[in-house]
Amino acid sequence: MITPHRTYKIGPFYSSEVEITDLAKAWIAISVAFAIINVGVSAVFSINFLMYFLLSAITVGLGFIAHEMGHKVIAQKYGCFAEFRADNMMLVFAIVLAIAIRIVFAAPGAVMISGHQVDRKRLGYIGAAGPIMSLSIALIFLILYLVSNPLSLLGKVSGYGFAINSFIALFNMIPFGMFDGYKIFQGSKIMWVVMTAIAGIATWYSGALF
Repeated sequence: MITPHRTYKIGPFYSSEVEITDLAKAWIAISVAFAIINVGVSAVFSINFLMYFLLSAITVGLGFIAHEMGHKVIAQKYGCFAEFRADNMMLVFAIVLAIAIRIVFAAPGAVMISGHQVDRKRLGYIGAAGPIMSLSIALIFLILYLVSNPLSLLGKVSGYGFAINSFIALFNMIPFGMFDGYKIFQGSKIMWVVMTAIAGIATWYSGALF
């Protein structure tokens, strides 16, 4: 059982100062890692790095927050205690890997769930909430991309946001281990097939666009 510190009520849902701090840490670390792979570690103190940090914070960072909060909201809806906890070792590893070989392997933490017992079907819904939020954010970015000039700042930001959030949704559909796809597959194989197909098409389309 995870015991939160000071608790905040946001509508029908609950958060805590610990969760908010951990979300902020993960958001910053992910944004730093993605900025590094775009500009290189030698440009960390440049304006270019700052621009890519902000770009990553808007696209990857917002997608990450939405993904994790999707899990949290559905879990709390089922009466569970659910809060995000950052994995500090993995946050450091993500940045080190970005510096060393300019690849991001982002496993910044997870929503920890305890309390009421939930069956496989509900665990599947909790697992599906994350990729669904990633796809929803991807769709918003795609719409922005389609209505903007692809060469404009909005076009570039929204195009990047569509591509990365589509890939995150697809990556999380891996049906084993700690991935969301495992919970979804156990809860409903049809739901897993449909969501994987949608995420796959979105990722393919983002590759065709860019």
